[in-house]
Amino acid sequence: PLLFGFDVIHGFKTLSPIPIAESASWDLEAIKNSARVAATEASAAGITWTFAPMIDISRDPRWGRVMEGGGEDTYLGSKIAEARVIGFQGDHLSDVNTIAACAKHFAAYGFSEAGKEYNTVDISNNTLYNTVLPPFKAAEEAGVRTFMNAFNDLNGIPASTNEFLQRDILKGKWDFNGFVVSDWASINEAIFWGQAKDKKEAAYLASKAGSDMDMEGYVYINELVNLVNEGKVKEAIIDDAVRRILRVKFELGLFDNPYKYCDEAREKAIIGQKSNHDAVLDMAKKSVVLLKNDTQLLPLAKSGKRIALIGPLADDDNSPLGSWRLASDDHSAVSVYEGMKAYNGNKLKYEKGVDLYIGKTAFVNEVNINTTNKKGIKEAVRAAKNADVVVMVLGEHGFQSGEGRSRTNLDLPGLQQELLEAVYKVNPNIVLVLNAGRPLTINWANEYIPTIVMGWQLGTQTGNAIAQVLYGDYNPSGKLPMTFPRNVGQIPIYYNYKSTGRGSNRENNVFWSHYNDVENTPLYPFGYGLSYTSFEYKNLKLDKSVYTANETVKVSVDLKNTGNYDGKEVVQLYIRDKVGSITRPIKELKGFELVELKKGETKTITLKLTK
Repeated sequence: PLLFGFDVIHGFKTLSPIPIAESASWDLEAIKNSARVAATEASAAGITWTFAPMIDISRDPRWGRVMEGGGEDTYLGSKIAEARVIGFQGDHLSDVNTIAACAKHFAAYGFSEAGKEYNTVDISNNTLYNTVLPPFKAAEEAGVRTFMNAFNDLNGIPASTNEFLQRDILKGKWDFNGFVVSDWASINEAIFWGQAKDKKEAAYLASKAGSDMDMEGYVYINELVNLVNEGKVKEAIIDDAVRRILRVKFELGLFDNPYKYCDEAREKAIIGQKSNHDAVLDMAKKSVVLLKNDTQLLPLAKSGKRIALIGPLADDDNSPLGSWRLASDDHSAVSVYEGMKAYNGNKLKYEKGVDLYIGKTAFVNEVNINTTNKKGIKEAVRAAKNADVVVMVLGEHGFQSGEGRSRTNLDLPGLQQELLEAVYKVNPNIVLVLNAGRPLTINWANEYIPTIVMGWQLGTQTGNAIAQVLYGDYNPSGKLPMTFPRNVGQIPIYYNYKSTGRGSNRENNVFWSHYNDVENTPLYPFGYGLSYTSFEYKNLKLDKSVYTANETVKVSVDLKNTGNYDGKEVVQLYIRDKVGSITRPIKELKGFELVELKKGETKTITLKLTK
């Protein structure tokens, strides 16, 4: 029976936020449910296998594919990997509303040199085992049925032909019994890496290394028979690969009924149903991160105000869908303008200001950025002058992040910075809503704009989610899954760095680890995010003072909502091994809990550290 694979990355027809945005929720149940909705819709259309989740850890926002993953942290990334695998695959893979998940990209693709797509990776075993592999191990332990290898090489060996990764670790030490698929023609690319002289040798190397299925490379179908007949590839290797693929098809129930996922009535009933839209709206609201609210412009009053809505992404119903939305319909997102119009107690005036893009390029899903046409700035400035509050929706187009969209400049693209500064001159009461698939460098905005919201690309229900957050019907609780740099020169920048031998200026001279032109700190750190309310932490303590090696350490803290709104807080637990046989980071996330508190309420939160 046929296995239909598809890129169900953040939804099928009804789209959830892009994965990095979902990760900002730190809400594992919501993330699992998002994948469940995606699997329900995709399976109703006959899809039985998704090329997700992408669980590459990355510390480089120049890499466009950070939008597809869980961010920079191994612990958070591992928990999200587990949640998404369970969401896609359900309790029983044979259920009609499940699809087989695929842990990708195995391994270290997020460490591509200079954040450049398809590039080389050269990292230590320390980084490989402590940072890169744990999310893949978590996915394997969660029962993921397939793995996808990567486009990169790892320390000189392409991932698709890497026996150490696929045979020794994955199928050996981890005893994984599902199958490994190549990335798109990645086996064939061993030729271009300079490892294989031709397609025949590429097929030989990949099959020997443990790649079970060749996606779009056409080297297995054309070369493996001859290699077996010549005795170069053992028949046992072919049998093992076939057995692994057939096992997954059996588990999906396709041998009982090859057409069990093909039901037009079910497809019509399930895809786009209201409960799916409700679920992705819930996920979208939970993904929003409040970065700054110095003058308490948010939440907005629901009546009696003149609000200017400005920006090229404010009335865009396509970009918010983000990248990787193959089955979704173009222009099917709720725009921010549409979402805000539903709150009709205020006088709302919309001006685009500038175009962000001026049409697609010759390449699929790429856009030409406007750098010359400033005609709309005057109208935007005029609208801002006459407003009590200005909401500006700026950022990247949805196709500026994703595969093949590496950037060396992470500023606001095109003329948006000029528009922002022009509006600020006439009205500083600005709420800046950022739409992007990665952290951006927004130093100027951070210095001058009083309120900043990270709105990512939130999928089908983007506008409704943003509006509900802006108007206070939802109190934002998101926390950053990835560090925001001050400038590109700081990259890679991440929270769990090493102290180094000269990590501080203890001798009060120039000879310490720093830059001469910018401080070492990020603009916004990993784990950061504000709320409309405030929280107080007290009474941090352990359950006892001495532990044996195998005991669980219980850490408790009292959390109080000290503000004027009900809200949620992500309690985060970090550790540091101050003296170790190998150098350790200054801190490492090892636990978290999303806690909901009424205003004035106090709860004691207990987190556990296992061996």
